Amino acid sequence: MDSSAPTLPVPDLGTIQSLAREDMTAVDALIRRRLASDVVLINQVAEYIVGAGGKRLRPMLLLLAAGALGHRGPDAHQLAAVIEFIHTATLLHDDVVDESDLRRGRKTANAVWGNAASVLVGDFLYSRSFQLMVELERMAVMQILADTTNQIAEGEVLQLLHVRNPDTDEAAYLRVIERKTAVLFAAATRLGALLSGADTATCDALHEYGLNLGYAFQIADDVLDYASDAQTLGKNLGDDLAEGKATLPLIHAIAHSDEVTRARLRAAIEHGDTGAMPDVLAAIHATSGLDYSRRRAGEYAQTAERALDGLEDNDYTLALRGLARYAVNRDH
Repeated sequence: MDSSAPTLPVPDLGTIQSLAREDMTAVDALIRRRLASDVVLINQVAEYIVGAGGKRLRPMLLLLAAGALGHRGPDAHQLAAVIEFIHTATLLHDDVVDESDLRRGRKTANAVWGNAASVLVGDFLYSRSFQLMVELERMAVMQILADTTNQIAEGEVLQLLHVRNPDTDEAAYLRVIERKTAVLFAAATRLGALLSGADTATCDALHEYGLNLGYAFQIADDVLDYASDAQTLGKNLGDDLAEGKATLPLIHAIAHSDEVTRARLRAAIEHGDTGAMPDVLAAIHATSGLDYSRRRAGEYAQTAERALDGLEDNDYTLALRGLARYAVNRDH
């Protein structure tokens, strides 16, 4: 095993997607086969959200982690589909809770079919994911995914407790990210290692990689809500503020502003006041909130990369390194 940093070039997202394309095509075909239900509305809503595309980052992480350790095959495709079903279920539930009407540049499922249909189809996807994982008949796999889905549910409730709460600090914000985002990234990469027959230390290293990548990815995502535009972002700019969510750029601004500005920012969170967006942006820029948040995301991405240092520098390991860099250098 080579414990030094890689000397080979780290690939960009397009190259990474090309590397995973054959396996991802198999995963997509499996997803569509296993989405099928004799209840027409389930097919319509599930196909709408899954068919919206996106980068399929989480299932791809599982495939790359397995590939880095020399494993490819139908069991990896099935677990990658499970990860995508779980993620899609959380999106359906998230959009209902957040009352969102735009995702990836088009109407959310709840905006098209209503809240009840979105919640119930989300439940269908959760239960379908458990059917798929049970078919593999591996208790360790079921344990990881049962624990992960439970933590995600905790994260949803934890986030709800912080809605319109101006006292949310960085530690509380990171606890929400861990459960809502990072644990599913970590489950994907740990499962990839587990399928390969890796030892405990290697499984733990891939878990550490996925967890830190999840932190980096979500912090970078929250930066974009204040630094991008709606067309590029695929959702309404300022949605986090409208939903009363204090994310890291704003948390940093509150902690480093004068008393008058701090009161204005706290009121904006309490009331979900998008009319205060100019003041919020001014405070974030005055306190270098975006730079600070990008730096924190970068620190997590570097920690993720370090977790890979004991692995062989093959194409898949380099792809994992590339995703850590992509996570913090993207515009949507």
